[in-house]
Amino acid sequence: MKKTLFLILISSIISLRAEEPSKEKIEKEIGRPESYDHFPPEIFHGISTPKEIKKIEVHGHRGCRAVMPENTLAAFNEALKVEADVLEMDIGVTKDNVIVISHDQSINPLICLGPEGKKLEKSIPIRSLTLKEIKQYDCGSIPNPKFSRQRQVPGEKIPTLEEVFQLVINSTYPAAKIVNFNIETKIVPGEPEMSPSHGEFAKLFVDTVNKYGMAKRTILQSFDYRTLKAGRKLNKDIRAAMLTSENLIDFVAAAKYADASIISPDCKWLTQDEINRMHENGIQVVPWTVNSEKAWQSMIEAGVDAIITDDPEALIAYLKSKKLR
Repeated sequence: MKKTLFLILISSIISLRAEEPSKEKIEKEIGRPESYDHFPPEIFHGISTPKEIKKIEVHGHRGCRAVMPENTLAAFNEALKVEADVLEMDIGVTKDNVIVISHDQSINPLICLGPEGKKLEKSIPIRSLTLKEIKQYDCGSIPNPKFSRQRQVPGEKIPTLEEVFQLVINSTYPAAKIVNFNIETKIVPGEPEMSPSHGEFAKLFVDTVNKYGMAKRTILQSFDYRTLKAGRKLNKDIRAAMLTSENLIDFVAAAKYADASIISPDCKWLTQDEINRMHENGIQVVPWTVNSEKAWQSMIEAGVDAIITDDPEALIAYLKSKKLR
C-alpha cells in the first residue's frame, strides 16, 4: 500500500510541477496519507508548505500610551493587566544620577504640570534636576491630545527604573511573573549636557538591572550603538536592540556592529527582503510604532518577531482573532 501511494505521489508531483504544487494540492489529487514521514524528504523539494504559526510578542509602547499617561506606573500597570509580553520604555538620568522613565530628555510641558500644579512655560532638562525635584512634577493630569481614549491619572509622577521593577515584582497580575522589559537610553552625542556619557549611562543602567536580577528579562535598545556595546560588555545576559528611524540601511551589518540580536526599525522602513536576511542571520525584527489593524496585518504577514504598539490590549485581541495567540 505504501509503495503504491508513493508511486502515485511521484506521478502527481511530476504532473503538477509546473504549477509549484503545495501539499494541499497533492492531497486533493490523491487523498491525505496518515503521515508523510515514510516519504523521502527530497520529493518535497520546491513544494510550498504552510508557514509555521509563531507567537508574535506584544510590546506595550511607553506602557500603554493609548489609554494611560505615557511612561508612568499607571501605564505599566495597565500593560501588565492586559498581558503585554514586554514593557517598552525610555530612560534618562537625573542630576544626582538616578535613572528615571521619560521619552523626552526634558520634562514636556504638553503632558506634564510643574510643581504645585502650575503650567510649564518651557521644557526643563531632566539632567538639570535632582530626583527630589523631578518628583514635584505631575505627568498624569494632562491628557495627550493624540490619544482620545487616554485617561487622566492626576498626580502621577515620573517613575524611576527601580520603581518600575518594584511594581512588576509586587504585582499580582499573572503577566508580571514573565514580562520582559525593552528599555531605551535617551542619549544624543551632540548634546552631552543632556545625559551622562554613553559608558556612564550604560553602567548606571546595568547596575540597576543587576540589582533586581532582571538581566535575562531585559532588552537594552538605543539609536546610539555605543550604549549597546557598553551595556553588553558589562552583562551579556542583557539583549541589545539597535533602533533605526527613517532610513533603509544594511540592518544586518548594523546589528552585528552594535552587538545586537534585535533590529528595531520604523515600521514604514522595512522590506520583505531585509526581514528575510535578518532572520537568516539570526536577528530578530521588532518594528515600532504600529497602531492600526492594517499595519498589524502587514507586519504579521512579513514575519516580524514582535510589534511595538501604543495599544497592547487591542493588538492582543487582534492576534487572538487571527488565532495567533
